Amino acid sequence: MATTPTRLSRQARREQLLDTAGTIVRTRGADGLTLVTLAEEAGVSRPIAYDHFATRPGLLLALHRRLDERHRAGITRALRDAAPSAGAVARVISAAYFACAADMPELSAVSAALKGSPEMEAVQHELTEGYAELMATALLPYSSLAPQALRLRCVGLLGAAEAIAAELNRERATDGEAVTALTDLILGGLDARADR
Repeated sequence: MATTPTRLSRQARREQLLDTAGTIVRTRGADGLTLVTLAEEAGVSRPIAYDHFATRPGLLLALHRRLDERHRAGITRALRDAAPSAGAVARVISAAYFACAADMPELSAVSAALKGSPEMEAVQHELTEGYAELMATALLPYSSLAPQALRLRCVGLLGAAEAIAAELNRERATDGEAVTALTDLILGGLDARADR
């Protein structure tokens, strides 16, 4: 018995398409994601996929933003449940950063597919800024630094986290070692006396 496709609202259709796009990237890699494969996998016409995303980079950027929002929501929840101490907050931030790579491998695949894209450079800057603000806000009660100085250190810590993640991906560190290293770096960056 053939089923009639359900008519979805524009937002619901976009969510369905992004769900499908995430599945494609997870199973075939970012190279397997095109507007045509998306339409086929989602069971919609090509014009629907093009209407929502216009271009492949537009689709990849939308998927990247969605995955980042999920990651940020997860870290926000984890921070809400963290014990009120510098060590606990630093560990939650570190664990959430590296869990993202394990829980959402498609995020790094999409990022890699967008390398060199001017739109992606702007999005990366925006996302890094947002993540640094999230970190700085969570760490501010435990720091002797002025808010702007702490935010700048958080930007630097994100660069360190990326370098540690590369070591993790090369299997030159374990998950536990990566979390501990980033936690220690975060805790070392909270004190204004480190400015000497």
